[in-house]
Amino acid sequence: MNAVPRERIAGTPHPAVHEEAVVIGGGIVGVCCALYLQRDGYAVTLIDPEAPGNSTAKWSCGQMAVSEVIPLSKPGILMKVPGWLIDQKGPLALRPQALPRILPWFLRFVASARHAKIVDIAQSMASLTHDVYADYAPLLQMCEDKTLLGQLPVLELFDSPTAIERDKAHLDLRQSLGFSYQRLNAKDIADLEPALAGRFSHGLLFPDWRFVSDTEGFIAALTASFVANGGTRVRSSAARIDEASGLATGVTLTSGQQIAAKHVVVAAGTGSRKFFGQLGVSVPLEGVAGYQVLVPNPQVEIRHSIIYADGGFCFTPMTRGLQIGGTIEFAGRDAQPNFKRAEIILEKAQRILPGLRTDQIEFGVGYRPFLPDTKPVIDRSHRLQNVFMAFGHGQLGLTLGATTGRLIGDMVAGRTTKQNLAPFSAYRFA
Repeated sequence: MNAVPRERIAGTPHPAVHEEAVVIGGGIVGVCCALYLQRDGYAVTLIDPEAPGNSTAKWSCGQMAVSEVIPLSKPGILMKVPGWLIDQKGPLALRPQALPRILPWFLRFVASARHAKIVDIAQSMASLTHDVYADYAPLLQMCEDKTLLGQLPVLELFDSPTAIERDKAHLDLRQSLGFSYQRLNAKDIADLEPALAGRFSHGLLFPDWRFVSDTEGFIAALTASFVANGGTRVRSSAARIDEASGLATGVTLTSGQQIAAKHVVVAAGTGSRKFFGQLGVSVPLEGVAGYQVLVPNPQVEIRHSIIYADGGFCFTPMTRGLQIGGTIEFAGRDAQPNFKRAEIILEKAQRILPGLRTDQIEFGVGYRPFLPDTKPVIDRSHRLQNVFMAFGHGQLGLTLGATTGRLIGDMVAGRTTKQNLAPFSAYRFA
């Protein structure tokens, strides 16, 4: 039997450790689930084949997008599909070869474009995002670096006021749910971002959004805190969930090693699909490719995380450089990344930041685990009652990591959850 590398840092275990729990998936959602279980006294093992921080959320703009509760599907979305097929350089593209397999997913996606459905989804998502900062607070308090989450808001900039007016109904819906925004003029934008002075005259400021100092470092720091406080991280893949008499008994790794557990959490993003048969669920989970460019030495000072709406991308200053991304692609399962899309992002960024130094760059791609109604699954398996599910967060994995962890912790402990989790059932697609 092959040895499995375990990562442990000396630390004081929780004094009330009582039962073993295994979390499959060490990305932001998985590590937050592990941390909340650890806070309740469980002896937790976290399983992931990658190094801490090397996950989907690493290749994101790092925003706590608390009011991003409107689903991707909007009225008229079906009419845009031909354009996505034709224009492979647009901010959202669909590879023609992926269409046959993804068509059933798209039909469900389009069904979420009705106004009443959009309002229902936004209300459900807002019930989660209102608690984002409160849920992250105890986890970040345990980390040595107290600057992991910045305090500056996020900006959205436009070439003209047309797009703002076009989205006014959804901005008003966000506002009705308790999320504010402010209109920005040319002077406001220049004051906030001198590097963009004279370039933009129309924008929005989201005062309740924040962004992290480094997407990779943020997840790695939370993982280090988990291990320092007695958690075990196993760098391997889970092959299957072990079961007996209708309950999970642990997890078997690809090496053949078995890890016993009284509770199992599946939080592996798109990798969660391999367990659906055992969980007894049929969930239309697809991975949507999101491309990013990291510029380690940009030579341009950007202070805020900025969404360039008309360009279809965003850029965020991080400790490891300026991260630029946001373009997404429906490529189909097992498709190879098309980094030409990352090059397109970089070209667009250079147009608005002509002084951007690009002699050293790194391309990356993260496969966002999307469900057609853009709501995650936060639920318990009916088939294996001691297995819990936390996946499908789409572009809000970083935003909802801690809130999902808190909810999973409550479910495992048998506590009543603060939020109604019916909208996030794994069985809503049956």
